Amino acid sequence: MELIVAVSKNWGIGKNGDLLFSIPEDMKFFRTSTQGKTVVMGRKTLASLPGGRPLKNRRNIVLTRDADLQVEGALVCHTPDEVRAAVADVPGDQVMVMGGAQIYRLLLDDCDKAYVTRVDAEAEADSFFPDLDRREDWVLDSQSEEKEHEGLRYRFCTYVRK
Repeated sequence: MELIVAVSKNWGIGKNGDLLFSIPEDMKFFRTSTQGKTVVMGRKTLASLPGGRPLKNRRNIVLTRDADLQVEGALVCHTPDEVRAAVADVPGDQVMVMGGAQIYRLLLDDCDKAYVTRVDAEAEADSFFPDLDRREDWVLDSQSEEKEHEGLRYRFCTYVRK
């Protein structure tokens, strides 16, 4: 599996169920990186999507503890093992974990690559992604030139598991 996330300087990813930043090029990167793939998300992330509906042109998997949740257009799983079984026959580079914080924590060790948009800004957050720079099992593999949108500086970074 792979994952995709946008983080602040302190690895914050969200506040009150919303993303910290709205950067059009990052949204485009997300769309092109996940198009045609299997995406794995939590219930709260699903609720934050337009209309609270699964993403088009992707196989959507929702990981939740809610035993009663049913989502038209998505497979609902209740444990990380159920997710692993659901994607067992899918090449790892065709499965993208897209959040939120609890889902990233549960599935990080199953991922081999992380696409991280690093925004060079402080932002008040209540959900965070693990700091890959401090983890011995991950290394920064590549990063883009610095980009800017409405005063926000950011880079597209790729981390790989050692």
